[in-house]
Amino acid sequence: MKGRPLGPEAVLGLLEASVVHREGALLALSKPADLPVLGRPGELSLTALLPALRRRLGLPAELHVVKAPARECSGLVLLSACPRVTEQLQRSFTAARRRAQFPATYSAVTVGIPAEAEGEISVGLCWQQKGDAAAVVAVPSPGRRSVARGEVKCTLTRYRLLGAAGGCALLQLQPRTAFPEQLQVHLTLLLCPALGDHRHASRVGTVLGEPFLLPPQETPTPCTQVLDAELMSRLQLSPHHRLPLHLHLQQLVLPHTVLSAPPPPHFLRTLRLLGLPSPPLPPH
Repeated sequence: MKGRPLGPEAVLGLLEASVVHREGALLALSKPADLPVLGRPGELSLTALLPALRRRLGLPAELHVVKAPARECSGLVLLSACPRVTEQLQRSFTAARRRAQFPATYSAVTVGIPAEAEGEISVGLCWQQKGDAAAVVAVPSPGRRSVARGEVKCTLTRYRLLGAAGGCALLQLQPRTAFPEQLQVHLTLLLCPALGDHRHASRVGTVLGEPFLLPPQETPTPCTQVLDAELMSRLQLSPHHRLPLHLHLQQLVLPHTVLSAPPPPHFLRTLRLLGLPSPPLPPH
């Protein structure tokens, strides 16, 4: 079960304390998991807190989000107080991906260990309606027309195993493309869903201890990720505890600097309890 949500003042305090870079029009901080960038009406969000954060930090101009991880993820948020700088940085990220570079590096704790110590996941992704909700699903061999029409996007993530213990792993992930929930789906295709992924982890089943991938149509409705009793015990969790997603945007490579942010407390606690190493900063 999740704890009581933090109020605006408490979240503002967290954001202010998590500033990792401040130079000219640029500000970088580390966002906690489960804080949306753009929230639903009446919901606490990063964007809604930016005016108050600007006042707290004594910044003269309005802040804009340049790059940020999804709601469920923790990690680096890049903010700018200058529209021209915002546009230049967004163009630089697009150009880097076109040059086959990987400007963003994530760390993830997974339930399961990939068969290969490093590699790439390359697959088409699309939105698919499932009942009243839409879900992101893999399209292993997308047709040229569906890609050209924008119905399917070809996605690529590079991964590397940093450590393994107790059936879990610490992975470094570098996406070259951007699609909602891309990393969670790619980890599921590796049969190693992220710890705390309550949306896609149910696609990985087991038979006689061996993991396999369930077809999307046979996947149960998203629910709390099911962990075995031994892992629950190692993580010191009660049966109804709902873990946050262990997916952290750790590093961003900018044209003239490299930004990094350490994982949040829940992530570090999991690494300690599982006996996994702390994620090193990748070379750039």
